[in-house]
Amino acid sequence: MSTGYKILEKTGSYYLTFQIVGWVDIFTRKIYRDLTIESLKYCQEFKGLHLYAYVIMPNHIHLLAQSEQEDLSGFIRDFKNHRSREFLNSVEDKKESRRE
Repeated sequence: MSTGYKILEKTGSYYLTFQIVGWVDIFTRKIYRDLTIESLKYCQEFKGLHLYAYVIMPNHIHLLAQSEQEDLSGFIRDFKNHRSREFLNSVEDKKESRRE
């Protein structure tokens, strides 16, 4: 099991990739893309995220980002935690054909 990369330079810019567990193509649905974009905008406005570029693929996201507050690790942790809970709640609330 991969432990991921370590962020050594706290204020550096990094190329990040976040994949959906099982490579489920959740981002083919507009609602999930919109929720993700809203979260990124929130982080830019209130969490000190500098987002230079991003692309949302069907089952993963690429970001080129930097954090002005502390380090990028906190952003990654909070973003992934929040997004996963929101996705799960959204799948539970809506009639999602791919619920499993």
